Amino acid sequence: MLTAFRNAFRIHDLRNKILFTLFIFVLYRFGTTVPVPGVDLNAIKEFTDSATTSGFVGLLNLFSGGALTRLSVFALGIMPYITSSIILQLLAVVIPKLQALQEEGETGRKVITQWTRYLTVILALLQATGFSFLFHSGQLTGGIDLIPDYTPRNVIIIVVTMTAGTALLMWFGELITQRGIGNGMSLLIFISIISQIPSQLAILNANSQTYQFIVIIAVMIALTIGIIFIEQGQRRIPVQFSKRVRGRKVMGGQSTYIPLKVNMAGVIPVIFATSIMYFPALIASVLPPDGWGATVRNWIDTNLLSSSGGGFSPSLWYIFVLALLVVFFTYFYTAIQFDPARQADMIQRQGGFIPGIRPGRATEQYLAYVLSRITLPGAMYLALVTILPSVLGWIWGVPVGLSGVSIIIVAGVALETLKQVESQLMMRNYEGFLS
Repeated sequence: MLTAFRNAFRIHDLRNKILFTLFIFVLYRFGTTVPVPGVDLNAIKEFTDSATTSGFVGLLNLFSGGALTRLSVFALGIMPYITSSIILQLLAVVIPKLQALQEEGETGRKVITQWTRYLTVILALLQATGFSFLFHSGQLTGGIDLIPDYTPRNVIIIVVTMTAGTALLMWFGELITQRGIGNGMSLLIFISIISQIPSQLAILNANSQTYQFIVIIAVMIALTIGIIFIEQGQRRIPVQFSKRVRGRKVMGGQSTYIPLKVNMAGVIPVIFATSIMYFPALIASVLPPDGWGATVRNWIDTNLLSSSGGGFSPSLWYIFVLALLVVFFTYFYTAIQFDPARQADMIQRQGGFIPGIRPGRATEQYLAYVLSRITLPGAMYLALVTILPSVLGWIWGVPVGLSGVSIIIVAGVALETLKQVESQLMMRNYEGFLS
């Protein structure tokens, strides 16, 4: 491992990419400590120390790296961008124009990326407005008013600042993807969760018995090992290319394989499912404070998201719905990533075939069959890893801030990033991290 680290920093390009990524991380963590104008710093300190955050605020705070409860510039985190991506990918299934743009290649992806940015700004404006009202009213802070001077001028400044912070984070993520190592958006969520591990472990230790704490930590370690093991699993479908004669040259005749991973979707379904679970909370935040609005809000907070002792202790409804969403998005994102019809057509045009399977329609059906068989255990694995720590928290009634969502995102993103570094090292004949 130490040799691999030394080899990584020997390569000039790779060293610059790693240092650039770390530099963006430093800027991001600095931004999470800078509060927006117009807030009461003493009230924020009191609110943070009291640890009375409600369930969905605690989860949002986890994915923003603690920035939400501090009402910092990056309070909304990168989740508005993730939500916008989900919305556009879902709409692409039902809107032919969006689907056509996806199939246009690089040009179409640029247009969709631009639309995603616009939608991110709109969602960030809405979320910033809702949270500014809720943090002023004290509905989410145990009666503590974080914005005592709640004038239109201050509200506009706060909303614009938080929206600009989300736009800046979106730019940071794109910079990491282009000039750094790994997927920028995933790495920003990764560093947010990592930064909250000490505080979440302290909350878990303070609100649980010793044996419960040990069991939950052991389960998390075992899940991390299982994630690394499953992520390496793949089904290799052999492909044989027939020989072709062009002039005096004989081309083809080679054999290769199509690698179908057990979990082709990676951590994206978990991020998507978690983002969808924010919608009930956001809807509840704009409901009337009294009457039926208060009833609906209490039901959502009790049945979909709940809190205990300042940490995130999910309800049984939350666990069940989250598991279903993870399974759904695993199938959905896998279908987007791998199209059996397109793959079969590509194999046929290149003069290839799967041994024992006729080219064309039969190959498409075979690929679809294998994909459906391999996606089911992958989806069940993702759902199990996502909810298992939360199930223990629900049984014992203890807050598990670092739920399966956190574990699989941290482990999955770290593994994918290491693979990119590994490929860079192997290209230059250096021994990598995973060798």
